[in-house]
Amino acid sequence: MIVMNVKVVIILMSLALILCKDLSENERATRAAFVQRLLNSNKYLEGRIKLVGGSNKYEGNVYIYHAGRWGAVCDDSWDAAAATVVCGIFNKSGAATHGGQFGETEEKFWMDDTVCEGDEKSLTECVFSGWGSSDCESNEVAGVICDDKIKNSIPIKIEEEEKIKIHEVVDVRTVSLRLVGGRSSREGRVEIYYNGVWGSICPDGWTIFEAAAVCRHLALGFAEQALQTDYFGNSAIILSGVACEGNESNLFMCKHRNFGQTYCPGDIGHVAAVVCTQYLADLHLDSLAIVRSAHLQDVPMFQLQCAMEENCLSKSAYEIQKKNPNWQFETRRLLRFTAASLNIGNAEFRPYLPKHLWQWHLCHMHYHSMEVFATFDILDMTGRRVAEGHKASFCLEDNTCLPGVEKKYSCRNYGDQGVSINCSDIYLYNIDCQWVDVTDVAPGDYTFKVAVNPHARVAEQNYHNNAAVCSLRLSDTNAYVYSCNMEKP
Repeated sequence: MIVMNVKVVIILMSLALILCKDLSENERATRAAFVQRLLNSNKYLEGRIKLVGGSNKYEGNVYIYHAGRWGAVCDDSWDAAAATVVCGIFNKSGAATHGGQFGETEEKFWMDDTVCEGDEKSLTECVFSGWGSSDCESNEVAGVICDDKIKNSIPIKIEEEEKIKIHEVVDVRTVSLRLVGGRSSREGRVEIYYNGVWGSICPDGWTIFEAAAVCRHLALGFAEQALQTDYFGNSAIILSGVACEGNESNLFMCKHRNFGQTYCPGDIGHVAAVVCTQYLADLHLDSLAIVRSAHLQDVPMFQLQCAMEENCLSKSAYEIQKKNPNWQFETRRLLRFTAASLNIGNAEFRPYLPKHLWQWHLCHMHYHSMEVFATFDILDMTGRRVAEGHKASFCLEDNTCLPGVEKKYSCRNYGDQGVSINCSDIYLYNIDCQWVDVTDVAPGDYTFKVAVNPHARVAEQNYHNNAAVCSLRLSDTNAYVYSCNMEKP
């Protein structure tokens, strides 16, 4: 079967129209049918997956075919469940990779913030932010390694039992830390002095959480950026697999591979680096507001059409919409609640996207500055997600402020967005999409998790007050949320 580039097909169609001016009706119909066959020849590829950059056909960055071209998948929210879906195509188990482990992409991103249950037959059945809706850089490519021997509970590259705490194998008095090559004392590549040698840290898996431990260790405040680069120069890598929670008082409390047992895929010369600052925002999620406001509401689908455009309902709602001509009269059961985040930091919380990249949403008649500001998930007792995590586009503004503080940010009239110091961004329970669709969730006991800034896209002083993990009891008529603990998303 012939597979042609969409641009070529468009050119052929244009030529066909020009040539058809002097042709008979039958000849025009024949040529139009020929062009249409060329267009149809690509349809069988829709939703197909291919793996690029790996050493064999069962590993590589994930590419998906849509609208006549191949595109990449961003690694935001990419996890073992998504890898299971991709590798299931090859009848294999799989593990997820991140950060363009198999190279950067030169294609556009088709999918972002992809959330799968793990039992989908195709990646297109998973929840994602919409075709082509992505803010990812070329190195944020999702990938997989498919193998019959891989267990999905084991993260790629470093198995949990291989990670050990540094103070268990070395005397911390013999280990030092410094930043090198920066324009100031608050930035540079991270170097460790061990066994008489200064060396760098492998940047694979280096995130804002590891950077936070470095900045705190060196008494430089908070981590503004976690970098994987050679911008600050490089040196021999002597440590890899560093994994921090983000609240450690020093880097030596984090897990890592044994010294001398480094494994570091990625760009040659790139090392872990940080930029530290004394001024950062810090959002504190109000768990009490969630407890007090949580309740169930049954709503007919004709009232939810705007919300459906933003993927605010579970998958079954969209299946009903496709199959049932009277779908508008079907009812969805929604767990509604209020989410309020107070900025207790010493700097404003601002969107990471510049204003010209904000998205206008016609239904809600305002710009959304962050595609993923909050996630809402319901988990069963085994930790399996039973209600699809709600990923909402948000408009950030100062809804209420502490006494003496003036409101600065407002979403009205294309205004600047953000959360000022000592002000709260509040989404009341009666706002569109401020819910989880629990129509398909059976009565019982669950875990309810609400998280703001879940991917740490905006740097904060502390991430362990960004998620409220609560107990949830669902009955046929009521929802009871209680016993919330604050955690990292």
